[in-house]
Amino acid sequence: MGLQFSCKPKTTEPSANNQPKKVSDKGVNIAYSDTGKGDTTLLFVHGWAINRSYWSEQVKHFSNRYRVVTMDLPGFGESGKNRNDWTTRAYGDDVDSVIMQLGLKNVILVGHSMSGDIVLQAAANMPGNILAIVGVDNFKSVGAKTTAADSANYLKAINEMRQHFKSVAFEWFNKGLFYKTTADSIKKRILADVAKVDTVIATKAVEDSGFDEVKQLKKLNKKLYLINSDVIPTDTAYMKAHKIPFMVKYINATGHYPMNEKPDDFNRALEGIIGDLKK
Repeated sequence: MGLQFSCKPKTTEPSANNQPKKVSDKGVNIAYSDTGKGDTTLLFVHGWAINRSYWSEQVKHFSNRYRVVTMDLPGFGESGKNRNDWTTRAYGDDVDSVIMQLGLKNVILVGHSMSGDIVLQAAANMPGNILAIVGVDNFKSVGAKTTAADSANYLKAINEMRQHFKSVAFEWFNKGLFYKTTADSIKKRILADVAKVDTVIATKAVEDSGFDEVKQLKKLNKKLYLINSDVIPTDTAYMKAHKIPFMVKYINATGHYPMNEKPDDFNRALEGIIGDLKK
């Protein structure tokens, strides 16, 4: 691809870059943070109903060697809400806008939760700028067939969320996304952010938009890196069947937020992925 991977720092300590530049996509402002310098950029994209502040431990750890950019997806955090399209493809365009307008090169895209598909879409749009994508607690069963019953149950849950957003969303988190080891402080922070979101946008963001992960992974033609909790196993059989190269690094006994629940373990896992890329 002609890309040069480098972790050589250009500064001796982390520093926030001047940010006079406004970043937007189709008239929607995108809030971001830009810290550190280097020939390689780590671009972190948060998951559903949260914001870029959830990557604070990663910013501190990596910004003395790399340029580290975090962004708020439109509709969340401090980014704009002035549009109607909240699909994976629209969000992929947002990520691409950040890359292009900030002039980011040699980018490692890190996407948590629903943003696994988002960074995959973004990378498939402009593979020449992307070194790799890293999914965080996602891509648990790439290529698995979705049954009619699965689709019906998901549609039912979305419809219930439209009517009773907070109770349905809180049930999702408490039953499926938190683990017994998840600290109360982390639970309270997440649920407080969920309670503040625009419920229409948040619901539309998790509707099924027909995104084909296998098709996009094959289009990207790069190894898929994953940092997943081991509480819910990652079924890799389908990736093997579709001949999709991958690497999974597991974080032991966390909920859906390993970067917050065990940041040191998470950072070591990401260091290992960067080391694999350097090969």
